[in-house]
Amino acid sequence: MATGGSGDGARRATGGRSGESGGPAGGRGRVPLAERVYDELRRDLATGELAPTERLRAERLAERYGVSRTPVREALARLQADGLVQRHVDGLYLYRPRLHELDELYELRIVLEARGFQRIANGGSVQVRIPAEHDLPTVRAELARWLEFRDTPPEPGLDLVAADEQFHTELLRAAGNSALAEALTAVYLRVRPVRTMDVPTAERVAAMTADHISIAEQVLAGDDEQALRTLTTHIETSRAHVRVRAEQAIAFTKLGRVVRD
Repeated sequence: MATGGSGDGARRATGGRSGESGGPAGGRGRVPLAERVYDELRRDLATGELAPTERLRAERLAERYGVSRTPVREALARLQADGLVQRHVDGLYLYRPRLHELDELYELRIVLEARGFQRIANGGSVQVRIPAEHDLPTVRAELARWLEFRDTPPEPGLDLVAADEQFHTELLRAAGNSALAEALTAVYLRVRPVRTMDVPTAERVAAMTADHISIAEQVLAGDDEQALRTLTTHIETSRAHVRVRAEQAIAFTKLGRVVRD
C-alpha cells in the first residue's frame, strides 16, 4: 500500500500551496483545496492507498497532496466529523469498526432502506407529499445498469463497490426522501474501507447482480412487499459474509503473531 510521496502529490493536486483554492485566480468553478484534499483523502482511505494503521499526520499528507497543512487540517476535521477518522492518544487514524459495530452499521442499513418501502406503503398523502410509488425512471435506469453488468460482469474493486452503493442509495432516493439516502451514504462511507479490502469472487458478484435485478424488477412490477423481502435478505447475506471475513482476518492476524517464515 502506498504511503504517499511528492510524486503522488504532483499527480493529485495542483495550484501550489495557496491553502485556499485550486485553478486560476478569479476563475469560475474553482474547488477549494480543502474540498479537493477531503475528496482525495477519503478515497485513498477507502481504497487502502493509505494504510488503516498509518497515523494521519498533516505534514506528511500536505506533502502527498501538494498543498499546505491548512487544507489538510480542514479535511481531517471534516473526516473526523463524518466518523471516518478517529482520534487516538497519538493522533488521527482511519475509523476501524469493531465486529459489533459492523453488525450495527448493517442493521442501520436495513432500517434506512426498509423505511423507503414503508414510506411508499403509507404514501399517496398530498399533505406530507409522500409518493404512492417509487420514482420508476430511476429504478429503470438502475435495472438497465445491472442488466449490463449481468452480461458483462465488472471487475471487483472500488468501481463495483461504488455501483453497489449507488443502486441502494438511488433506490432509497426513489422513495422520495433524499435525507434518507444521504444518511445511507454516511453509513456506506464508514463500511467502505472494509468492503473495498474484501475482494469478491465471481460468484458473489453474480449473486449481487442477480439480487439487484430482482429487486428492481419487483419494484417496477409493483410488488414492493416481495422487493423488501429480497432486499432485506440481500443485506443480511452481505452482513453475514463481511462478518465471517472480518473474523477470519482477525484470526489470521493473531496467527501471524506466533509464527515466522
